[in-house]
Amino acid sequence: MEARREDKSLGELFGELSRDTADLVRKEVQLARTELSARASRVARHAAYIAVGAFVAYAGLLAIVAAVVIVLEAMGLTWWASALIVGIVVALVGYLVAQRGISGLQHDSLTPTETIETLKENAAWAKGQRT
Repeated sequence: MEARREDKSLGELFGELSRDTADLVRKEVQLARTELSARASRVARHAAYIAVGAFVAYAGLLAIVAAVVIVLEAMGLTWWASALIVGIVVALVGYLVAQRGISGLQHDSLTPTETIETLKENAAWAKGQRT
């Protein structure tokens, strides 16, 4: 037969409090892990954008520079002027793609805000229970 709430000894009440506190801490840690995992996935995606942007810029440097420099030289520009113009354009494209990834990283915070809010609520609740 289960004891009624009023009939529980102080030791039983402390035992329940200890178990409940341990459960609460485990759940808070699990929530923090879940939240950080989701945020880390977004950060990884944005880092991939940066890597892809850098790769595209490099590939563009190899392929387009060679072709366009030759075309510009055939149109009457010197080799160095042709290479300079094409290099600036390709670098600008690479910069813009990399900026997209950097911008995405700046908007994603790794702070587990939901967990922090829950911990604040729990602390407020615990203070209310003491009074």
